[in-house]
Amino acid sequence: MTTLADPAQADRTLSARLKQETHAIHDALDSRISALSPFLDRAHYARFLRVQLRFQTATAPLYERDDLQQRFPGLLERSRVDLIEADCRDLGIAEADIEADRAAGRAVAIEDGDAVIGWLYTNEGSNLGAAFLFKRARKELDLSADFGARHLAGHPDGRGLHWKRFKAQLDELGLNDAQQDQAVRGARAAFAFVRESVEAVMAGGLACEW
Repeated sequence: MTTLADPAQADRTLSARLKQETHAIHDALDSRISALSPFLDRAHYARFLRVQLRFQTATAPLYERDDLQQRFPGLLERSRVDLIEADCRDLGIAEADIEADRAAGRAVAIEDGDAVIGWLYTNEGSNLGAAFLFKRARKELDLSADFGARHLAGHPDGRGLHWKRFKAQLDELGLNDAQQDQAVRGARAAFAFVRESVEAVMAGGLACEW
């Protein structure tokens, strides 16, 4: 059976595989979001929040699963869905839009098996990268960890340590090549869903205005 992994790289850790094999789709997503100027003003930022709400709603059930909590101790406390909903309300996003975004997130069909690991990886990785976004939200939009940018704020233990712990948990799972392939597919699917949400909410919203 052919796997997604390069046989020469079979000894790589799962976290390394996930990073390497989602690099292109991740960079493309970051570039697309940046091009849509999410920090131009609060209206643009609100559309960015709606994208985040769709993704956090899609992944929220994973954080509540008993089997995943056993594999990732402390997982439930990592969920940010409540924080993003509060941020959306801070920015005055209409309840109808919030519910539409929840519905879009709930409608996502996440592949069974170890694909869920890839979705968790994508979500947790976004928290690490949120440090730069949080600084921009504070500086350019006067938002904070108490208003509008709760979901971007760092963990009390520090983002770096929090991420290091999660990566260690990933690499201790002991997944075989086929299981790792599923995790990679899940991560790519997660990035693809965020991209779809960006086009629907951020780019689509701008097209309607302009």
